[in-house]
Amino acid sequence: MDLGRLVEVWSALRQTSSRKRKTALIAGLLGESAPTEAGLVVHYLSGKLPQGKIGLGYAMIRKVFSTEVDAHESSLSLIELNDTFELIGQQQGKGSGARREQLLQNVVVSLSASQRDFLAGLILGELRQGASEGLMCEAVAEAASVPADDVRRAYMLCGDLARVAEVAFEQGSQGLSGFRVVPFVPLRPMLAQPAADVHEALDQLGQALFEYKLDGVRIQAHKSGSEVRVYSRALNEVTPSVPEVVEAVQKLPARSLILDGEAIALRSDGRPHPFQTTMRRFGRRRDVAALREALPLSVYFFDLLLIDGESLIDLALEERLNRMRSSLPDDLRPPRVVTREPEAAEVLWSRAISHGHEGLMAKALDSHYEAGSRGAQWLKLKPAHTLDLVVIAAEWGSGRRRGWLSNLHLAAYDPEHDRFVMLGKTFKGLTDELLEWQTKELLAREITRDEYVVHVRPELVVEIAFNEVQQSPRYPGGFALRFARVKGYRPDKDPRSADVFETVREIHANG
Repeated sequence: MDLGRLVEVWSALRQTSSRKRKTALIAGLLGESAPTEAGLVVHYLSGKLPQGKIGLGYAMIRKVFSTEVDAHESSLSLIELNDTFELIGQQQGKGSGARREQLLQNVVVSLSASQRDFLAGLILGELRQGASEGLMCEAVAEAASVPADDVRRAYMLCGDLARVAEVAFEQGSQGLSGFRVVPFVPLRPMLAQPAADVHEALDQLGQALFEYKLDGVRIQAHKSGSEVRVYSRALNEVTPSVPEVVEAVQKLPARSLILDGEAIALRSDGRPHPFQTTMRRFGRRRDVAALREALPLSVYFFDLLLIDGESLIDLALEERLNRMRSSLPDDLRPPRVVTREPEAAEVLWSRAISHGHEGLMAKALDSHYEAGSRGAQWLKLKPAHTLDLVVIAAEWGSGRRRGWLSNLHLAAYDPEHDRFVMLGKTFKGLTDELLEWQTKELLAREITRDEYVVHVRPELVVEIAFNEVQQSPRYPGGFALRFARVKGYRPDKDPRSADVFETVREIHANG
């Protein structure tokens, strides 16, 4: 398949808001694809490079793509384009930047204007055509003539929709049924929606599990025999950074395990350090022993997804809890209570808050583990409203903050249209240290700027506290956050796992 055909569909996707029409366009393109191309179509229309980051920064993109050319539609194939990306990513050592630039220039020089726009957006992660994960699953199912539920489940289990598409086209539903819960293939984590208090949670769930909501780093621990690997929320392996987690899981008697939980740094009195302090332990591969001595991690597991080769994700939470009680010691599980009485839940709430934790999680006892889902079966309860939002721009500060990017433009992710919806601005809660850090990080993600504002790639997630959501005609979504202030950045979170725009709408509707 030629790049031109893909760009033609991309342009059509940008011009329609109809989910049905988008699904049909993508399914049609997938139907034209060879089996070896289906995965690339999924990757590219999802706005992702299969190789991840390949060393192409904004400055290089701006330089290469600003070159004036008079090109016709290129016959470059998707396979050839992918081969070029592979070659660019392989460049290392002295002169590698110049070699990457030349390889990219060799491709760009032959592209039309629309193809160049597409390629620049793809490399920068800035394609905005509304091809959300849910819509892409439906398109793969339609094109491969398989049930959408089969596609969604396979994606849940392997976390790679391009791979799922390839299997769906080559092997159909039978091939999709081959995806299993197995150690060392991380599952996409189940997510939660906010609730106002324990009364709302009980009204929605009936009798429920309530447990401490820890302000740690979400992890997934996998064990097979003596080998243990640990994965982050984004499914990246972080095993070398967390030897305490590895040791705790190695001691468990089960032959194989997949556990969902949180790693958190606690003070000597048992109260948690700030989230950013815990995050210092992640991504560190050198001097881990010294950092462990200075900032030890504790781990708490709240779900059991596999034990001794048996998948538990289709069992009710109540049964998974029973299996956890017999498989894990108490000190590896967060404080919890099962109740239908608000008084009992509020006692646990008070204990959690008094010990410095975020609040409570409330979970339906009959809920299955829906990886990647933000369903209403898991609810999060916090003392004040907080949202994990994405920074899409920032304004230069004045006075004491001159020279720093200060006033953040905040947005919630809208998965229905694959876009970020701005909800307001804030500079409150920023320390000098944070201002210096975010200025450096935001400038590294710069897309464009004017006299006052630097627009950035939507990659940084920040936790925002606020008093209420109010209607506002100033912003595209019609809502704004009142008295928003920064609690801290969440480098463990991917922008598309931040809070969604529908959550903002619900907070406003519930007053």
